[in-house]
Amino acid sequence: MTTDAPRTAAPTDRPEHPEHSGDAGELDADVIVVGGGNAAFTAAHAAAVRGRKVLLLEKAPPEAFGGNSYYTAGATRIAHHGLEDLKDFIEPDERHDLSEVPPYTADDYAADLARVTDGRNDPELTEVLVHEAAPNLRWLQSLGLKYRLMYERQAYEREDGSYLFWGGLHVGNVGGGEGLMHDHVRVAAELGTEVRYGQDVTGLLVEDGQVTGVTIRRADGSLEELRAESVVLGAGGFESNAEWRREHLGEGWENAKVRGTPFNQGEMIAAALQIGAQKAGHWSTCHSTQWDAFTPNNESNRELTNRLTRQSYPLGIIVNTEGRRFVDEGEDFRNYTYAKFGREILRQPGSVAYQIFDASLRPMLRAEEYEMPGITEASADSLPELAEKIGVDPRALVETVRDYNDSIDLSITWDPTIKDGRRANTTPVKSNWATPLTDGPFYAYAVTCGITFTFGGLKSDTHGRVLDASGEHIRGLYVCGEMLGGLFAGNYPGGSGLAAGVVFGRRAGTLA
Repeated sequence: MTTDAPRTAAPTDRPEHPEHSGDAGELDADVIVVGGGNAAFTAAHAAAVRGRKVLLLEKAPPEAFGGNSYYTAGATRIAHHGLEDLKDFIEPDERHDLSEVPPYTADDYAADLARVTDGRNDPELTEVLVHEAAPNLRWLQSLGLKYRLMYERQAYEREDGSYLFWGGLHVGNVGGGEGLMHDHVRVAAELGTEVRYGQDVTGLLVEDGQVTGVTIRRADGSLEELRAESVVLGAGGFESNAEWRREHLGEGWENAKVRGTPFNQGEMIAAALQIGAQKAGHWSTCHSTQWDAFTPNNESNRELTNRLTRQSYPLGIIVNTEGRRFVDEGEDFRNYTYAKFGREILRQPGSVAYQIFDASLRPMLRAEEYEMPGITEASADSLPELAEKIGVDPRALVETVRDYNDSIDLSITWDPTIKDGRRANTTPVKSNWATPLTDGPFYAYAVTCGITFTFGGLKSDTHGRVLDASGEHIRGLYVCGEMLGGLFAGNYPGGSGLAAGVVFGRRAGTLA
């Protein structure tokens, strides 16, 4: 998959416009969509298939298209009844006959959302998400998007050559986030949606209490107005805005590495709040993961995208720069912990930690993440040598590993495909997948906090209609994607972000 500009797109940069491109009362489109990721394009498709004239405005230039979605692995969490229930819309694969894909019900999905957010998820939004994610992926597939089983990320190959999927997250886009967004752009062109890049949308037009369009700042600083019957906001959160991160997430968050697009600065959230939209969601938390700490160009990297994550950590241990463990690496499948562990690393000295593995575990690490070019990796035949290489006190690291090894309940069979209960009864405990680190060479991977998206956004009903302080719909204004607050708090189940973008993007575009 290439990483350059979209292969098939409507016109990109526009020539200079007059302050308003039509006569008084004339609309530039029926629906204006602000944003350029998965949710925004899904909303555009939903409006376009209804025969609406759709104009999609993306702040990034064409070579940086795709929003945050471009930087993902494309994993999308849906409820299903097992492999036979998925075959009608996923790409065929010769491994299917050798694969076990456990069912993942809507009840499972809802329970996972409530569990990992400590019950702070909006129940009405959750109900819609868990029931509509699967049919909406089928709808997108009917338009031309392509999906597959994610063998390399969500399955382990067993000794008999079969595959067992785990963690409730099984389906993703062909080509990952890059493939997802190339497909979206192609479908938009086929449906007649006009896509304009380099569009710095600065505000919302309101007349008689109804949103009637947007204002755009031109390169020379002048403002242009574009008018429509409805505006759908799908422009992402504020994770790329260091000032907002510090204000809402807390001191130190300005140092987090931005995993995705640098254009998610929160301007459209601010624009909606300015006209009376109500806040929703957990503004003080976000999706943050373990991210390569020292590889050059480790922010908004369009070549490596999601490969800078380090997500095989449940197999080993994580230590800080003092050589001490500080989280339960085996608390749950990584799908349910990876979005919060970046936050824990940010709190450590220097906001850096090291994932530690031995020679027996190294072959099990995800190849796409641990064998990428220029990876921050250290290896040594002994733990003291490894500690010296990474600047950690050798005695502290050796003591930590010895205590961990000695506390493991070896009577329980180690099995990474299930929550095996093989504990390390130390502090902090490791609840599953504990195995002694004894065989050299030993490996260390430096990680820091990589921020993906923020959980605070705008309040809406279940159809994406933005609500004001009194709970009334702001006529003509809709929201979807990371701008929609209420689903996530503190943590989230992997793949539910792209799923929510699809579900509420389609709902918003269906009404707009």
